[in-house]
Amino acid sequence: MIDIGVNLTNKRFDKDREDVIRRAQMAELNGLLITGTNVEESQKALLLCQQYQTEFPKFLYSTAGVHPHDADHVSIDYLEQLKQLALHDQVKAIGECGLDFNRNFSAPAQQQKVFSEQVALAAELQMPLFLHQRDAFEPWFAILTPYLDKVPAMVAHCFTGSKAELTQCISADMYIGITGWLCDERRGQNLRDIVSTIPLNRLLIETDAPYLTPRTIRPKPKSSRNEPSYLPFIVKEIASITGLDQEQIAWQTSCNAERVFDFPSTKEML
Repeated sequence: MIDIGVNLTNKRFDKDREDVIRRAQMAELNGLLITGTNVEESQKALLLCQQYQTEFPKFLYSTAGVHPHDADHVSIDYLEQLKQLALHDQVKAIGECGLDFNRNFSAPAQQQKVFSEQVALAAELQMPLFLHQRDAFEPWFAILTPYLDKVPAMVAHCFTGSKAELTQCISADMYIGITGWLCDERRGQNLRDIVSTIPLNRLLIETDAPYLTPRTIRPKPKSSRNEPSYLPFIVKEIASITGLDQEQIAWQTSCNAERVFDFPSTKEML
């Protein structure tokens, strides 16, 4: 299993980050992709990969990008800084980038500008896109459409959209990231209703830790903090809903992640 979305730079991991990584390995994960949400966090994500490279070889990778919440605060040279980060072998995608009109922590027009620039950067560098979208599907998809055949892969991170939106993403050959949102019958019922329609060769799994702790964990953890070692609970829930075998889901999503993000294959790591 590969967790393609971990906010490992988050301060909630400051006290036991190394233990969190070790527990992920004990839970039979083969890799973590650390999410970069602005230039500073992307730099921190890469530094974590480098810091633990000896102790956890071929296990930690990262993204470099600017989340829509941070779009109002980009520097004049932010694209060049992202480009320099992307030169490192451990950096595997541009993002997390996209649009978020739910809270509008950044002005919508600025969000669209910064998102468009990062999409163009991914095309220039021939790197995958790690995508965020909330309450902004139409303008988000419109920005991506000219680049559907110009970017190696697009990943709809933490997908929580409608069936129509899912169909549109799959028709565009996007990969779909599923999180612990699926394990929450209160707000995740819509996702539970449509997850079976995701082709297995387009499915990716992620915790989005420390957020979205699966509600299906038993016994319930003392801390509300999510972590990569909980990824198997997401696989279990996908299997429960779709009727697919857990091992098949784990294997296929790992193959998908290896292909999208150019990770070393599981066979190479054995």
